[in-house]
Amino acid sequence: MTPVHRLDGSNAGGQFLRTALGLSVVRNESIRIENVRGDRSTPGLRHQHLAVLETIAEICDADVSGDGVGSETIEFDPDLPTNGRRGGRSDRSSPRRTDRRGSLDGGDYAVDIGTAGSITLLFDALVPLASVLESPLSVTVSGGTDVKWSPPIDYTRYVKLPLLRTFGLSVACEVDRRGFYPDGGGRATLHLGPSRFDRIELLERGPLEGIRLYSTEAATLSDRDVAHRQAEGALERLESNLGAAVDADRDGDGSVLEPIERRETTAGSDCPGTAIVLRLDYATGAVGFGALGERGTPAERVGELAADAALRHLTGAAPVDRHLADQLLVVLAIAGGRIRIPSGTDHVKASCDLLEAVGGAVEREQDGRGTVVSVTPLDG
Repeated sequence: MTPVHRLDGSNAGGQFLRTALGLSVVRNESIRIENVRGDRSTPGLRHQHLAVLETIAEICDADVSGDGVGSETIEFDPDLPTNGRRGGRSDRSSPRRTDRRGSLDGGDYAVDIGTAGSITLLFDALVPLASVLESPLSVTVSGGTDVKWSPPIDYTRYVKLPLLRTFGLSVACEVDRRGFYPDGGGRATLHLGPSRFDRIELLERGPLEGIRLYSTEAATLSDRDVAHRQAEGALERLESNLGAAVDADRDGDGSVLEPIERRETTAGSDCPGTAIVLRLDYATGAVGFGALGERGTPAERVGELAADAALRHLTGAAPVDRHLADQLLVVLAIAGGRIRIPSGTDHVKASCDLLEAVGGAVEREQDGRGTVVSVTPLDG
């Protein structure tokens, strides 16, 4: 296998790997990634990154090397059919193929990441595949639904996926069981349908239209009313500060809004744990902010942490939160568009560098209200 693209992950983490794999499938082009997760204290593939690699490889019948825990170099060659035929790896020696875009059969798959590996990050890696699906794809994953350094499952369900639906993604997410750190044991299913992404234009957010709140506790914590206390902590912090924060938002009217949706749930889980997600609705979309419970941290404080993140966002002008800023770039590479992001984080820079490395045209411009990132579709 002669890779079409040689990529360097020395200044990036797991998101670089996930984005690279997704684009490899969408473009039907082989890649070689060296220095995988090179800027992490433990570089190379960890269990959850290996699960992403193995899952995508199985779905698209890819040829893979370097698929082991600790591996710092991988090669990945998808095998999507083109014009009704399998790609055929014998014609893949040329590094300049422009007509390899193929189609992907769906199906039903089951994945066990093990312990509390992030389910939501694996789901993130699968979203781009919808653009080349010929039939529905369902992937059931066992692992962690609400764990550190990854979006809580309610952020995925109630913030990211609803926003992507407005731009053409056919998707649903079912949660069978919650899984908290360190035991995991959660289970959720992502359903993707064949999708055609619309161009994304997210430059203005309009006025704040409503607040939604999702607070969850493991069943073993229900006698302490943890979910309710988290929600109360978040709402009290918002009520005390929302007026001033919205005044700082050029499009806001300064009003303090009551939640238009409030869900407090008790969930079965293999271990104690809690999570809270706040969603802010705007005319053009939604943003989300989450926090996880930790031993020794009062439930009210957990809610306050999520509220504080929301309040910080309200002082700016971006219509997407800092997590979506990074995760939307792979969709921009497929559909094209422009987004205003809160700031140019290291994650965003690494993703932009990746898009440029595979032939994308990316522009970043500071305009006093954030950073505007413009991406020309890779096939455009």
